[in-house]
Amino acid sequence: MLLGAVRCVIATAPLYRPTMPRTGKPFSVTMTNCGGLGWVSDKDGGYRYQATHPVTGRPWPPIPPVLLALWDALSGYPAPPEACLVNVYGADAKLGSHADTDELEFAAPVLSVSLGDVATFHVGGTRRSDPKVRMRLHSGDVVILGGASRRAYHGIDRIHPGTSDLLAEGGRINLTLRRVMLR
Repeated sequence: MLLGAVRCVIATAPLYRPTMPRTGKPFSVTMTNCGGLGWVSDKDGGYRYQATHPVTGRPWPPIPPVLLALWDALSGYPAPPEACLVNVYGADAKLGSHADTDELEFAAPVLSVSLGDVATFHVGGTRRSDPKVRMRLHSGDVVILGGASRRAYHGIDRIHPGTSDLLAEGGRINLTLRRVMLR
């Protein structure tokens, strides 16, 4: 059910490869979004949220009801998410250590769902140099960064190919729900 909903999102808002601010270096993941706002990055505009797909110019599709229900059940936050970032990782993709700080609403947690191959995830403190804890995220795992950990540095060190048969093409999909604006 969830994977089918994600595939519908991707069919409506095609995957694209964002680039780093300033350098224009491409990310190792492809991505898309759903919800009223989508997180994007490019050389000229940097990291930001916007209401339209950067390639098609069309509004993002709505967040699937199954993800909204998960947010309601687990987030502890009284307002719905406005953005769901969909990152697709191939066997060699990584996501460098970063903190989710582009939102205005820090009282809401960041809720992340893993689908597909196992990933080695790290999470540290509020400074990039803080010690990190590493763990393996399996398909179906949910991570919530809330409270003091809401601004913690975190990332994906590596994907473990062939550890799940959920995705016929292999790899990993990560869904990250965020509340962006103040309620």
